[in-house]
Amino acid sequence: MYYTFRVNRILITPLNERRVADTLENSTDLNAAAPRPKPSIDRVGNYRIIDEIGAGGMAVVYKGVQESLGRTVAIKALKTVLTGDTSIVARFEREALSVASFRHENIITLYDFFKERGALFMVMEYVEGIDLYDLLEKAQTIPSDVAAIMALHIARALEYAHFRGVIHRDVKPANVIVSRLGEVKLTDFGIARTEHSDLTEAGIGLGTPAYMSPEQVIGDRLDHRSDIWSLGVVTYQLITGRKPFADAEDRSVMQRIRLEQPIAPREIAESCPRDLERIVLQCMEKRPDDRFNSTQQLVIALEQYLATNVPSNYRARLVLFLKDQGVISNDETTAMLHPALIGNYDQQGRPQRPRRQRRRSLLGLVGVGLLGTAVGVGAGFWGGQRPSQQPDPEVRPPLVCPEQNGKPTGHLYVRAQPWANVEVDGKHVETTPFARPLVLAVGAHKVVLASPYMKRVVKKIIIRANEATLISHPETEGVPK
Repeated sequence: MYYTFRVNRILITPLNERRVADTLENSTDLNAAAPRPKPSIDRVGNYRIIDEIGAGGMAVVYKGVQESLGRTVAIKALKTVLTGDTSIVARFEREALSVASFRHENIITLYDFFKERGALFMVMEYVEGIDLYDLLEKAQTIPSDVAAIMALHIARALEYAHFRGVIHRDVKPANVIVSRLGEVKLTDFGIARTEHSDLTEAGIGLGTPAYMSPEQVIGDRLDHRSDIWSLGVVTYQLITGRKPFADAEDRSVMQRIRLEQPIAPREIAESCPRDLERIVLQCMEKRPDDRFNSTQQLVIALEQYLATNVPSNYRARLVLFLKDQGVISNDETTAMLHPALIGNYDQQGRPQRPRRQRRRSLLGLVGVGLLGTAVGVGAGFWGGQRPSQQPDPEVRPPLVCPEQNGKPTGHLYVRAQPWANVEVDGKHVETTPFARPLVLAVGAHKVVLASPYMKRVVKKIIIRANEATLISHPETEGVPK
């Protein structure tokens, strides 16, 4: 899970081990023109080894084939000389256990984990693409819309992990891969931990300093909001081309994370939209309570931003950006994308419609508006009445609940921070936040709100016909109208 793939140089390299340079400002590329080593083994388990594609201090990564399925895989092997170190073995095994049950499009999939020849092996999804560390070296900065798309995919991966009680603790560009198909994959759960793990102390001090949250720097207990901070730092770096905190003559990077405020992204990259800047800066608030309360809230904020700023296929936008950076060729792009998705972007990579269509649409809207105004005024004049006014948008019709099978019903609204699973009468029905109310039969019900991030709430409620009831944690007032 520590690998990436450079299409232009056909090179896969381990990520975590070679990214020690993240803490050094003037480090050199450890992979520059390095010859690809010959595999030291030709078979392990049910897998045939094709090539050794990377090696680091802890592990060797191979490209292999699962012959029974004809599937290309990546095989990560812990070096046998380290199998006697119980802390390293525990970290390797913890990584496998953390993601064993994960099935998410934005997280590298683990296929197998086993011991053989005195070594430990993880068999993982093989992804052809480029990691954000190398992509930043190519592009220096990433367009705001592309950065927001990447941040959304990473946030979705983290939301999935957080929902299962797993905190990544090492979100950084080297641990994010963008595939040739425009997929974004989060990797390297090597220092991840679960909410109720007995290994909570083992990871203190681990991570990459420039991406650590303030609470991670001081060794405080972490929750999901630490990952939100790290994602904010990554997005900041994508947009501006620099890390918000780095070593200085008078202060270390860790001191600056704790004591200083970052420069606003727009002061470095003027093209950064204010809405996206606000999202990034909220992720990087010093106090965890001032950040997004949940990763789901961050996902919603990014989705709302993208919905109004990137009216196009997100994967297609990423593929076109990879083409612009020379990661994939024009022929590969044409083969992957429908022609309708190519050529509809301006020089800044923003989607656009043909000029003639835009002009026609604008003229059409103006014409329809003028015609509507004329008809309305004419009708009012000839009828001796003024045109009717639109109803006040704040005035809403009364709540009316339908009857099902002749039985009256009412509505239940649920609010919970940061989020909660909602059980009604012993059955899980929904996970907050959700906009639509739950429709329940009239009568008594038992409602339970539960999540790893809040105290369990048990409520007994009475649903009345054609009325709305609100349950909230923390307690708030005001049933939606």
